[in-house]
Amino acid sequence: MLKQLPHNNRHKRELQALYSVAKIMATRSGQREMLLEILDVLDHELAMSHGTVMLLSSDGTELVVEAARNIRSDQSQQLRYRRGEGIIGTVIQTGKPAIVPRISMEPRFCDRIHRRGKQKSKDVSFVCVPITIGSEVVGTLSTDILYDQTGSLDEDERLLSIVSSIIANDVKARRTAKLSRQTLEAENLRLRDAVGERFRPENIIGNSKIMRSVYTKIYQVAKTDTTVLVRGESGTGKELVASAIHYSSIRNKQPFVKVNCAALNENLLESELFGHEKGAFTGALYTRIGRIEEAEGGTIFLDEIGDFSQSMQVKLLRVVQEREFERVGSNKTLKANVRIITATNSDLETAVKEGTFRIDLYYRINVFQISLPTLRDRKSDILLLANHFVEKYSRRMSKDVRRISTPAINMMLDYHWPGNVRELENCIEYAVLLSTDGVIHGHNLPPTLQTPGSSDILSSGLLRSRVMVLEKDMITDALKHSKGKIAAAAQELGITSRMLRYKIKKLKIDYCRIFK
Repeated sequence: MLKQLPHNNRHKRELQALYSVAKIMATRSGQREMLLEILDVLDHELAMSHGTVMLLSSDGTELVVEAARNIRSDQSQQLRYRRGEGIIGTVIQTGKPAIVPRISMEPRFCDRIHRRGKQKSKDVSFVCVPITIGSEVVGTLSTDILYDQTGSLDEDERLLSIVSSIIANDVKARRTAKLSRQTLEAENLRLRDAVGERFRPENIIGNSKIMRSVYTKIYQVAKTDTTVLVRGESGTGKELVASAIHYSSIRNKQPFVKVNCAALNENLLESELFGHEKGAFTGALYTRIGRIEEAEGGTIFLDEIGDFSQSMQVKLLRVVQEREFERVGSNKTLKANVRIITATNSDLETAVKEGTFRIDLYYRINVFQISLPTLRDRKSDILLLANHFVEKYSRRMSKDVRRISTPAINMMLDYHWPGNVRELENCIEYAVLLSTDGVIHGHNLPPTLQTPGSSDILSSGLLRSRVMVLEKDMITDALKHSKGKIAAAAQELGITSRMLRYKIKKLKIDYCRIFK
């Protein structure tokens, strides 16, 4: 409700209002809460109603309500003014205050925020001042004032300008703090990436956040003799992690011995691990040292440890716990100075509950666990890995394969990779073998990666389908190079823009999804 402010009491109330505003600035931390309290002071102390503070959006194109009396926060986000629009838009554009003696007589007054309705026909004045930081206008402060023929709106404009300068200082401080925080966050991210790159073993490819976490764990555990359990789906690179741990450790000059426990039956596995004496069993024609002895002073990597039988688990437990064992057919106890790294893709916790895996062995091998992500969980690394494998197999096959086409990349990114990195490597080897022009196209990838769209094309006849697939790859690549510009892509391909549009439609290239 607008009310008249007595003239004889005005200066006293102005001083009291400015004191209250300064006190609010010194005691409140939240910007929106602080501004609303300032607007309340202007209303109660100086009869300035419908107070509104608007600030420029991040792109600087329009004003957004930051605080407004009697307006819900969810509504305020939808109330905006463009530069030059209405009285408020004019203030932000010119950087000069605006005084409207009677809003009912001003055609440019939009009344978009408070929607005064019937009050607009009354004698209401409106004052809007810019919020300025240096020479930059960052927002506006506006209020309604009951029209008074004997009063001077210049005094109201002067007071609001003082309040807006106080608000401007706060906005500047918050901007500076935000910029400093963003700079620190960017620096932390850069340092984290640099540290992650420093920790990255040379034999592992990948720069995703989840892989940098793996590199950090490898770095942490490599310098110790702690037993490590590496977990992950088949093909995720568990052996590479074990190798990285060994060659980053103080045992790196000693042997690194790998044993695939799933590839041997129980009798062969026992002999393989512990060795045997001559005559210990039929066919034991000579004494043989086991893989544990072979790894003396170094590291032994036991892959697929979840496939151990119960009796082998007991014998392995002794090695892990006591670092002691006997060869098959011998009573002589041997000491094992080895580091043990195990790996599995099995659910050991379920196996423990079902009684198929010993709980004491589980706790002995699960001292430090490293879980490897699936390839579908680190898709940002797919292109890095693919390029690495392209280089590897191009060199091995003596072929000059220089790049992977955009459709082929999209096919690899859309695929779910149940075989993980191992499957990706096999697919790239297959594609390098089939490539004839130095580029891996979508049709060079194995059938498992072919999309429904490409399958439809391939079913239409061998020669015609190959031509259509090649056309689709070339057009998509050209559009990618030209950032979706039809004319530039057509020029690169040596055809007209009309012909290119016809080809896009005929080959069912999803132009909007890819380039918009």
